[in-house]
Amino acid sequence: MDQEYERRLLRQINHQNLPEGQLAKPGGATCSPLSVKSGDRFIPTRAGSNWCINFHYANENCQSPNQNHRSKDAGSDTGKDTVAYAALLRNELLGAGIEGVPDLHPEDRRHTVFSQDTHSLFRYTVHTKRVPFDSGNEVSPYSLSPLSNKSHKLLRSPRKPARKISKIPFKVLDAPELQDDFYLNLVDWSAGNLLSVGLGACVYLWSACTSQVTRLCDLSVDGDSVTSVCWNERGSLVAVGTHKGYVQIWDAAGGRKLTSLEGHSARVGALAWNGEQLSSGSRDRVILQRDVRTPPSAERRLQGHRQEVCGLKWSPDHQHLASGGNDNKLLVWNSSSLLPMQQYSDHLAAVKAIAWSPHQHGLLVSGGGTADRCLRFWNTLTGQPLQSTDTGSQVCNLAWSKHANELVSTHGYSQNQILVWKYPSLNQVAKLTGHSYRVLYLAVSPDGEAIVTGAGDETLRFWNVFSKTRCTKESKSVLNLFTRIR
Repeated sequence: MDQEYERRLLRQINHQNLPEGQLAKPGGATCSPLSVKSGDRFIPTRAGSNWCINFHYANENCQSPNQNHRSKDAGSDTGKDTVAYAALLRNELLGAGIEGVPDLHPEDRRHTVFSQDTHSLFRYTVHTKRVPFDSGNEVSPYSLSPLSNKSHKLLRSPRKPARKISKIPFKVLDAPELQDDFYLNLVDWSAGNLLSVGLGACVYLWSACTSQVTRLCDLSVDGDSVTSVCWNERGSLVAVGTHKGYVQIWDAAGGRKLTSLEGHSARVGALAWNGEQLSSGSRDRVILQRDVRTPPSAERRLQGHRQEVCGLKWSPDHQHLASGGNDNKLLVWNSSSLLPMQQYSDHLAAVKAIAWSPHQHGLLVSGGGTADRCLRFWNTLTGQPLQSTDTGSQVCNLAWSKHANELVSTHGYSQNQILVWKYPSLNQVAKLTGHSYRVLYLAVSPDGEAIVTGAGDETLRFWNVFSKTRCTKESKSVLNLFTRIR
């Protein structure tokens, strides 16, 4: 072969094999083909890798977005097994030392990274120092399993059953003439399992046991209409607030009116019983407290709101009354003073949704209207705000679970949804939809398991949202004074 042709061929091969930027300059020395280093093996550098993060994202990216979305909503036993398997791998590969299956909310599970030891993932040397078996880091020499003791504890840890809340109501009732008015309270559930509903000028009673419907009263003969209903604690009497400012007391069993209380000059949109005392809030900005056993002259007038009173709730210990108004104020009253003991002005819209926690003494939650949309929690023992969250839509009603530290909220503009929350993490347990109008009315069943919601779409929908099983783990809170006593 011609030597000149051979040199040109070798120069062309070198230009094709060398990386860009290492190409031989024109006129420079030509590298020999034997000097080009190449090979068929690729050895990655793992020194700077964070294996815990890589493991986390690899586990996350193995599913499509649709599969991730389905796994969040399902919460099935398969999802629990996946979490247990991931924890087992972290124990064996990363030395995480997890002894129990993490009980995390599905939305939080994506962002949780388990702790790991600082040693490398791949170890090419054998540790000569033996660790006693009692320390929990080594496997018994008589064990046939390759898993560590922490992994054995993980596999033996009890699995909690998956929480399943039905997304559809188990019963739907027609409620013609159910008003689409944010400031009214037209639905309440009694201790005797009777549901009272104000429809137009009438109040109807629906029995949850027999599904029988009876008409309790008709105010059309007086040219009046129903603006609020509320059962007493025993479930024998139902108070009815009217558009003309009257408060009527009816005997549910006998179907007869016992008395009619005057005193308000405008509609009565909020009612709350406290034993034999009845508190009523009106559009005339006044709250009246009256004992139904005494003459109507013995009444207490509470004046603190500058606009219509649309929310009233007594605390479980019967000592404090919380009131919300269209003036964006939340007031707390005691049973002996005519002036509010606390006033909260953080809401930016009307405060109708109010609920006292049955689990923590002095814990109060309130919800704001369309311009606010926030749930705000208050420590009424100290008068300090605790936490708040933006729900994204108008808050119409609130209720706590009797058995677990959970609460339910109903919403209006613009989602028209029902949300179940965990407290104090404020994680959403469930989101229920179905109403086409604002979900303005809410009541909890006497067993604390079901709720009923009403809306301007003239329907009542019954949902199973709460569990009857009481939480065995005692919640630790600064509001629980008994945990501080030795």
